[in-house]
Amino acid sequence: MQYGFVIPHGDVHTIAALAGEIEAAGWDAAFYWDGIYVGPESAVLDPWVTMAAMALATSRIRIGAILSPLSRRRPWKVARETATLDQLSHGRLILPVGLGAVESFGPFGEEADRKVRAALLDEALAILTGLWSGQPFSYQGQHYQFPAVTFLPTPAQPGGVPIWVVGKVGSKRSLGRAFRYQGLIPTTGTFETPLTPQDLRDLAPAIAAVQQERGDAAPPFDLILEGQTPTGDPQAAAAQVRPFAEAGATWWIESPWSEPNALADLRARIAQGPPR
Repeated sequence: MQYGFVIPHGDVHTIAALAGEIEAAGWDAAFYWDGIYVGPESAVLDPWVTMAAMALATSRIRIGAILSPLSRRRPWKVARETATLDQLSHGRLILPVGLGAVESFGPFGEEADRKVRAALLDEALAILTGLWSGQPFSYQGQHYQFPAVTFLPTPAQPGGVPIWVVGKVGSKRSLGRAFRYQGLIPTTGTFETPLTPQDLRDLAPAIAAVQQERGDAAPPFDLILEGQTPTGDPQAAAAQVRPFAEAGATWWIESPWSEPNALADLRARIAQGPPR
């Protein structure tokens, strides 16, 4: 299992410094988040600029944003941003995507209908992978259309940036979307119903089928869990994560969205290290 850490807030210099601390403490990835507006008292940074600062402050760990709702972004712009960030980080970028929380979209008239956002996400992902190829690529979809273009440079990682997709447990269409890419961030669809290790075990046959279809030479398909483990008790933190690792999770993303998550709290939890 690999371990990432979400930095939920801070100015851009602090976030870059925290990314360096995350690397020094033995974590495998550092993440920011992708929002536009969540209220007048919340400071929200642009994720691409912030990740560039994180990339320059580190040399080993992967970087990303949990997560990007592609329905409110132009996919060709995202293709440029991700390829550039992957070049800047020497192939360390991960792209987690999903429908996103409409609460973070702001009052700017972004598409709110869930089915439309899902269709936009599907088209955006097809466009991203096409443009990352570095070959002539055209697209004619319901929402996006353009003639053949060639985007250079390509991402530093062969085949493009790994894409992690949020998928709802029990939804064939939602899970099918994730299985077309490199990783699944499973969800029950509600915060009130947390994922269980059995939920992950139930996904194992489908994940095994995906891996078999891609062949032994393909990178392992990732199964990514988010959560918050205690500070000050490494054994309790490891015990919380262990059942999910045994059930097949390949990544644990420490996500201190709730208090205590002041700067001192974040630094203490980072320094404690991953819940191995």
